[in-house]
Amino acid sequence: MGLVGTRKGLFLLRGDDGRHHWRAEGPLLDGWAVYHATVDARDGTIYAAANHAVYGPTVQRSADGGKTWQRSRQLSVPESSGLTVIAAWHIEPGLPQEPETLYLGADPGILFRSDDHGKTWEPNLGILRHPTRDHWISGAGGMCCDSIQLDPRDPQRMYVCVTSAGTLRTDDGGQTWLPVNKNVAADYLATPYGEIGQCVHKLLMHPARPDRLWQQNHCGVYRSDDGGDSWERLDGNGLPSGFGFPIMIDPKDPDTAFVIPERSMEYHYSPNAEFAVYRTRDSGQSWERVSDGLPSPAWAVVLREASASDADSVYFGTQSGSFFAFADGAWIEAVRHLPPILSVEVTQWFR
Repeated sequence: MGLVGTRKGLFLLRGDDGRHHWRAEGPLLDGWAVYHATVDARDGTIYAAANHAVYGPTVQRSADGGKTWQRSRQLSVPESSGLTVIAAWHIEPGLPQEPETLYLGADPGILFRSDDHGKTWEPNLGILRHPTRDHWISGAGGMCCDSIQLDPRDPQRMYVCVTSAGTLRTDDGGQTWLPVNKNVAADYLATPYGEIGQCVHKLLMHPARPDRLWQQNHCGVYRSDDGGDSWERLDGNGLPSGFGFPIMIDPKDPDTAFVIPERSMEYHYSPNAEFAVYRTRDSGQSWERVSDGLPSPAWAVVLREASASDADSVYFGTQSGSFFAFADGAWIEAVRHLPPILSVEVTQWFR
């Protein structure tokens, strides 16, 4: 099943075992912009990072498959911070040994934690009061905390990404945060390889090799094999552009990843109107175009949260409202004419 967050609510997409035939249900949370939604594998609850023009940003949760919803208490930070929560971006369930814990990334560069199944949220003070925060800058989409990755081996280690501060890692359960952006470019800054200022669009940890991280950046595609201590740039090996928003990985193969390039940081659409996904099977040393089934010519845009993968396939959604699944070596346009797609997640739940 796919959870597709859009500008106008959440849709549930149910596919057959071959991923060729899908049906859409929704919209749920009609009127809410769902920046990200996921199913908590620990208990089956659906959580949505949802934003409303009147009611503001919040987390919505459903324990009955989306039939009814409960809204979290208002997201807030200490008045002394001078900050206001602008948007809820990314929801991440905690580790199995913390069954009531969840994390939420928000704009402006805030990490929240809940220890009561998402009813209430507290900001992480190590991020809120980070000594480099005065130098963080907002990207075009705001100062979003859009990636949260938990190390399954070590409950004290996790990663967050903030646009535009870069990747931050904690090794002490969130008390302190180390910028881990070595060799990652920020070409729009006077010092392109500084400690902070990088614009990470999406970061993923490989579940079978947690020290391996992949990121699609504003300025390139990167891989780290040492938990972010250093990064190798990968987009000079067959990609038409280093710019893009999403990245996908194969949970069974640490060497395989997928990206969807866009023309440039100024022009957010497919290079040369050739809409394609690019795949590496050798850790980014080379890339191959995977475009069978995709429309051409096309000027498509896929946002940072609008892609996902599971043990069987990879999936993504476009701003023009199409949801694609990879099946038998080709892309299936499973659903079309949805509202602009902001996020995609997939799960075996409810099958």
